[in-house]
Amino acid sequence: MTTSFAPGSPRLLLIATMVLAMAGMVLLALPREPSAPLSSATPPAAAAASPTSAISPSKGPAETGGLTAATPTEPPSAPALPPHGEGVSGDRAIQRALEAAWAADLAAGDERQLLTAGRDLLRADATGIGRATWPTVFGDPDQAVAPAFASSRFRIQAAIARRDGRDDRAVVHLVWAGADRGGTYTDGRITDLHFTRTTSKKGASTWTPQPRT
Repeated sequence: MTTSFAPGSPRLLLIATMVLAMAGMVLLALPREPSAPLSSATPPAAAAASPTSAISPSKGPAETGGLTAATPTEPPSAPALPPHGEGVSGDRAIQRALEAAWAADLAAGDERQLLTAGRDLLRADATGIGRATWPTVFGDPDQAVAPAFASSRFRIQAAIARRDGRDDRAVVHLVWAGADRGGTYTDGRITDLHFTRTTSKKGASTWTPQPRT
């Protein structure tokens, strides 16, 4: 005997509902595999390209992590010298470099006297101006060698005076610029002038330039 159901029959709907319910129970009874952790869903390539690793510097073997402020391990170096041809604007940097390289070791009065004498003596030697003030250095002005540099293009860039091994000896370090008789201008020239202290019977002391060898 064949049983037929009309479309839309309540009995057919009831049987279909029971079949679906039983299928759902069977599915729920089946063993389920544990789901993988979310972290494993990230590909290794993506992890390696994370923003933190891209901008972080390489870590040393003793680094413990975290951000640390950079601290200097060495004292500041001497001021950098300006490039050749910098002009008057670079003279101050040269002066600072000289002062940083040789610590002051003379009395203020002696240092001023030596700097004045050293500047004047160098100018007289290079340009011929004021040579009569130094007869023991240049001899007879009428027989002196013609100056090698033009006075209009002569400039002392920096100068310091320091002891020269003993209390009665000193040296004036000078950096200067000038154009020779051929018109070639050069800065950063270096000259050392040596002096000895002489004391008069009245106790006055002066610094006397030594012959250049």
